[in-house]
Amino acid sequence: MTKRIIKKVAVLGSGVMGSRIACHFAGIGLQVLLLDIESKEGDKNKIVNEALATAVKSNPSPVYHKDVIKKIKTGNFTDNMKDITTCDWIIEVVVERLDIKQSIFSEVEKYRKPGTLITSNTSGIPIHLMAEGRSDDFKKHFCGTHFFNPPRYLRLLEIIPTKYTDAEVVDFLMHYGDLYLGKTTVLCKDTPAFIANRIGVFSIMSIFKLIDALQLSIDEVDALTGTIIGRPKSATFRTADVVGIDTLVKVAKGVHDNCPDDEAKEIFTIPSWLNKMVENSWLGDKTKQGFFKKIKNASGESEILTLDLKTFEYKPRTKAKFATVETAKPIDELKTRIKTLFVGQDKAGEFYRQFHSNLFSYISHRIPEISDELYRLDDAMMAGFGWEIGAFETWDALGVTKTTEAMKAAGFKISPWVEEMLAKGITSFYKVENGKRLYYDVRSKAYKPIPGGEAFIVMKNFENDTVWKNSACRTYHLGNDVLGLEWYTKMGTIGGEVLEGISKSVSLAEEKYKGLVIANSGNNFSAGANVGIFFMYAVEQEFDELDMAVRTFQNTMMKVRYSSIPVVVAPHGLTLGGACELNLHADKIIPAAETYIGMVEVGVGVIPAGGGSKEFALRAADEMHHNEPETITLMNRFITIATAKVSTSAQEAFDLGIYKKDRDIVCINQSRRIAEAKKAVIELFDDGYVAPAPRNDIKVLGRSALGALYAGINGMWRGNCATDHDVLITKKLAYVMCGGDLSEQSVVSEQYLLDLERQAFLSLCGEKKTLERIQSVLKGGKPVRN
Repeated sequence: MTKRIIKKVAVLGSGVMGSRIACHFAGIGLQVLLLDIESKEGDKNKIVNEALATAVKSNPSPVYHKDVIKKIKTGNFTDNMKDITTCDWIIEVVVERLDIKQSIFSEVEKYRKPGTLITSNTSGIPIHLMAEGRSDDFKKHFCGTHFFNPPRYLRLLEIIPTKYTDAEVVDFLMHYGDLYLGKTTVLCKDTPAFIANRIGVFSIMSIFKLIDALQLSIDEVDALTGTIIGRPKSATFRTADVVGIDTLVKVAKGVHDNCPDDEAKEIFTIPSWLNKMVENSWLGDKTKQGFFKKIKNASGESEILTLDLKTFEYKPRTKAKFATVETAKPIDELKTRIKTLFVGQDKAGEFYRQFHSNLFSYISHRIPEISDELYRLDDAMMAGFGWEIGAFETWDALGVTKTTEAMKAAGFKISPWVEEMLAKGITSFYKVENGKRLYYDVRSKAYKPIPGGEAFIVMKNFENDTVWKNSACRTYHLGNDVLGLEWYTKMGTIGGEVLEGISKSVSLAEEKYKGLVIANSGNNFSAGANVGIFFMYAVEQEFDELDMAVRTFQNTMMKVRYSSIPVVVAPHGLTLGGACELNLHADKIIPAAETYIGMVEVGVGVIPAGGGSKEFALRAADEMHHNEPETITLMNRFITIATAKVSTSAQEAFDLGIYKKDRDIVCINQSRRIAEAKKAVIELFDDGYVAPAPRNDIKVLGRSALGALYAGINGMWRGNCATDHDVLITKKLAYVMCGGDLSEQSVVSEQYLLDLERQAFLSLCGEKKTLERIQSVLKGGKPVRN
């Protein structure tokens, strides 16, 4: 196999996709050449430069860190196409027209060095058509690489080879996309819309057909097809507005016109009301109106209206209510919730039965047309459309045998291979053995392990190796003498049972294991401590219990810090408050690139008291330099907590002083972080891990810094950037981080600072305005600014 090293990438086309693909490659450290057509007025590179500037300013940001933009060099096709000769991978992202793409490839062939990868990001044009007329070397190294927008956040990368593509190229792209780009790489056949758009657009179009059949409104459908069934909040119609209704129609027409053997092709027929929306240029977000329209009401406030498909008028949104949905809402576990929805006896239940029957029938017939392996369909939908579980996994959850019988009785067609599978006594598409997930392989008619099992550890796959558990947590043996802890609380909040789980897992690991990994597979790592517990104690004036709860949190964090075995944390998504403090006390952190971490306690009226305030004071002391005022370092740490800063990526967390550059490693592919954390535990243990000694040498600045911090706080207050209560909170934080009102600089212990932060926390819990903030979070998810 040829050893390929990618150092420089050329991106041809700087539109919405091209500029963001360029940003993502720069984000992983590569040099990028971004080209577009020459501007006819002024600066030749005006078009590409403006496109890149627009991308960089967009929200959410397409880059992990603002500095990576320096790695992108811009140019134009006229003057700079010759520069692609220095690139290792050339990606075409121009307009979706075959003739334009072919003209670009003709120019590429003049300068591309033999052996260089050349791929297209097309979402609709057959890949083999673009290869026609090209040289043998071009064809050998050419295939489709379909990124989903926005490339940084949507994890799907479809790899679509042609019959000419060298197997080595396919293998390389599958591996590179996974390991370095952080993608779920899915091998696709060169069929219309590939995998994700084929299934995703079918799902949307089948829902459109159900609107008339069941007399449902747009608001009702979005209430039925969002997070309640493990789909994004944007559900169906909001997703269509974001994607673009013209894009949706284009994909649907493409499948209808180019898939004559698709048994469900009529589902892709465009409804008259959808055609009318395209004619009206009501295309969604890009035209400011689609299925939804934002207006200013009579009070001058923003209001979102919903399109009435019968009258074609926009009307105020209505909150849909269904008995089946209300019954299922309290159920946290998704698969159990879907079972409840599926058997509902109202209109919602009928919708779910028809919707899922349509979907299951369709995916069964797509094997082997669009993929030989069924798990690829699930991977594509989860990574590209944000489904929490795939369609085949959902079918498993509902019971394949029972559901199939009901579908056949209702007139839905099932592909013969499913009936053959059931006839063999195989009743699920997936199963877990020895911590590995297996899928049913249609060709061999047997189970096979999903590739990459060692690199993609899912803790729940080790349920048969449970070492300890309570109602919130499980501790697993992950193999190789490494334990793994995860918890299942709502939003990953940390309460008494989770603290018990952390403490117990550390103790178990100290007895006979090499170390402990702390991670989970939820949507987020953790939203922090369970503030409801503190609120309850504070309201009832149970300050002894409150004091004990804070001590328990602190003691648990210190147990993590000073355990005799290595503890490695692998966070992802939201990692806030107490969860951030857990990270601060670990031996090593393997965060996913998309980790948003910070101590946000000030927002709810308190300060970090699980060791976070202490730890930032300690780190500030260690970072003080002789050649700069000591207060500067402390001030920077103080501001991070006082302003409740949260990193927008794991890379940014290094700037905030949460992660350490000489210790912590960002994992671009979120699915790999647990395996990487396990590897880190073994490496630390094998290198002769020695627990750190408790610190009794922390330099605190006392009054000399306290006055400067107080002055800064008062300046924020005078500038109307802080409320009176913000001043109270941040002054208490300053008091803790300075070591108290000491007359001179002193050396103190960690316990001294822990006591100070706990006392400050308890005193703030006695404040009415703090309780108002906590209550606001508990009721609406956001703190009130008081």
